[in-house]
Amino acid sequence: MNWLLISIFWYLILFLLGVVFIPITKKIFGKIFYDFGYPFSKALAILLLTYAVFILGTAKIIAFTQLNLILVTGLFLLINIIFLKTIRNKKLKNPSTDYSLLLIFIEEILFLFSLLFWAYVRGQEPSIRGLEKFMDFGFMNSILRSKYFPPLDMWLSADATHPTGYPINYYYFGHLVGALLIKLSGVKAAIGYNLILASIFALGITQVFSLVFNMCYLFLKKKKSFVLDFGNWCKLVFFGAVGSFMVNLGGNLHTIYVFTSGYPNDNPIPFWQILGQYNPLKYWYPNATRFIPFTIHEFPSYSYVVADLHGHVFDIPFVLLTIAILFKLFISYKEKIYSKSGQYQISNIKYQKENLISRIKTILNTEYWILNTVFLGFLAAVHYMTNAFDGPIYLLLTMFVFLFIYGLRLPFFLNTIVLIISFTIYSLPFSLSFSPFVSGIGVNCSANFLTKMGRLGPFLFEKGNCQVSPPWMLFVLWGFFWTSFIIFILIKQSKKISSNAAMRQFNHFLFILFSFGTLLILIPEFFYIKDIYPAHFRANTMFKLGYQAFMMMGIASMALFFQIKFLDWPKRFFFNLVFIIFFFFVAIYPAFSIPSYYGKLDKLPNLDGGLWLKDFNPDDKEIVDFINSHIAGQPIILEAQGDSYADYERISANTGLPTVAGWWVHEWLWRGSPDVVGKRIPDIVNIYESEDLNLTRSLLRQYRVKYVIISGLEKEKYSHLQKDKFTQLGKVVFQTKSLNGAIYQVD
Repeated sequence: MNWLLISIFWYLILFLLGVVFIPITKKIFGKIFYDFGYPFSKALAILLLTYAVFILGTAKIIAFTQLNLILVTGLFLLINIIFLKTIRNKKLKNPSTDYSLLLIFIEEILFLFSLLFWAYVRGQEPSIRGLEKFMDFGFMNSILRSKYFPPLDMWLSADATHPTGYPINYYYFGHLVGALLIKLSGVKAAIGYNLILASIFALGITQVFSLVFNMCYLFLKKKKSFVLDFGNWCKLVFFGAVGSFMVNLGGNLHTIYVFTSGYPNDNPIPFWQILGQYNPLKYWYPNATRFIPFTIHEFPSYSYVVADLHGHVFDIPFVLLTIAILFKLFISYKEKIYSKSGQYQISNIKYQKENLISRIKTILNTEYWILNTVFLGFLAAVHYMTNAFDGPIYLLLTMFVFLFIYGLRLPFFLNTIVLIISFTIYSLPFSLSFSPFVSGIGVNCSANFLTKMGRLGPFLFEKGNCQVSPPWMLFVLWGFFWTSFIIFILIKQSKKISSNAAMRQFNHFLFILFSFGTLLILIPEFFYIKDIYPAHFRANTMFKLGYQAFMMMGIASMALFFQIKFLDWPKRFFFNLVFIIFFFFVAIYPAFSIPSYYGKLDKLPNLDGGLWLKDFNPDDKEIVDFINSHIAGQPIILEAQGDSYADYERISANTGLPTVAGWWVHEWLWRGSPDVVGKRIPDIVNIYESEDLNLTRSLLRQYRVKYVIISGLEKEKYSHLQKDKFTQLGKVVFQTKSLNGAIYQVD
């Protein structure tokens, strides 16, 4: 039961962080959310603590150590105590019917259960291996070894032009979040990796639960006859739970292929041509994310299963926080007017009676528009640093919300300017060391006269780049959400809803989520962000935009599901039937994905993601363990170099020590040229295979190599390996038990 004890220990740290940040959370959500936004306290704690450490580490003010993390947490504790004194206790008209504390208790239990559940699932196959786990784990290990930021790229060592090494040229803020939690807890990194995934899952579950619960609660609250009795409260809990399941574990309509004879992975066949009986053995769950040829369309459930800790996964809790704050801002907005003199005013603030001090206090109040906008700019910066696409996505969504609130009036433009300035300032420390690897905006299926032009400003017109998604395929992927959108449009005209101005305002926000999500889905049909992949030129664009559309429209769909219950009986029955039929296909996805990856879930869990090395090559496991326990800092190593997605670079990924050259395609993407790694490959071959000691010594010095690794992959790849020369150039500092693996110190 060691996995359970360490999971509970990890949970207690997250719980304490959340408790520390309750005052700030209540200050933000307390007057709108029934549960005071409690599930968002952990996300706020992790976010603000990580950003503070990031700024202090980038400015070289404090080092990235466990003690300093505790001190920064203590500082935030003092700040929250100050906030606590400014918060008035919620006054309950009828304490006997207030269930907020019970709701908070349920949300905390839900978080703990979700954390333990996914830790158990992940414990069935915890290996940090396959897909891009080496990259994610390598980033976190490099950060864990860093004293200050930016951290070093573990797959590109120092050279004459960069004698101190190359910084990570990727959006690594999420990986910093993971490294921070590992360092703060003191948990082994290979275990922490899997606990981080379980934590993101638990945060996603509870945040969506809170958001859907409060959306439904506020919708009910608009009804004149509404009373929150225990029955209504239970209904809200139910819809919150269903919404949480949908966004975090749901899939898409692709599961209809469970009832077909199946199709070749690379050649999808329309489902109506192969419909048959229930045939689960023919269903392969990843196909739901690679359905349209040459594209990617993942969603959170798939991400949790395959367990890559990429930026889009790390950003899930922060994205949900942004959506919650936008919802709170939209609902709490009070109509703004202009005075006769033309001065912009807020109707509930009497400027004439305020002195200078009271005006300053008003501006600093979190309910005042400028602080909301500044914080949303900060969140957009975090999205950009965590998963670059998400930055502009949520800048645009925020501006969309501003447009609905203010119209094309002065406040809209003022808020937009403040938003962009805030985003720029908060992302600047990251941007100073980050070179975007986007070369332009491609136009899909450009006309001939445009392809002859080639480029116009940021727009690229590339001949041959023309991919059009068949409508039926788009419907398989997004049909559940679009059906919900259609139902939403139809029922919003219902007299019970349209006659209530407050309910109409509430539905405006759902319309924003549905329409903006649809826009994100349609953009890749016309435009794509140019990267290095020729055949899959719009894959990343579709992937990153669709991922956010899934969460936005998933939340909106659950709020719609709740509204259906207020229709007259014939309409209620019909729309519920349609919704449930479509929801069925979405809901059964995890019944196939989880067993496919993790089996029957009947093993004793083990959360150590590094154990696979013991089976793959015990010598590698011994080498990794020795480095992690005996070698401090980030001296440069040399190991066998290989292709992306392979087992090469396993030592650098599992230790965070920079190697001379890592995954080729990844460095090509990050650095903009295949030569970055390509030119180093012959040098690596010479270091391992050349009989010339002077050449070997020169190359080792050129790349600042301190340790040379020789183990199974090195012997396999370099058939003319000159192992003995390294004892002439240095000494053996570690030998494996089998004597088949060694570390040579050569400087």
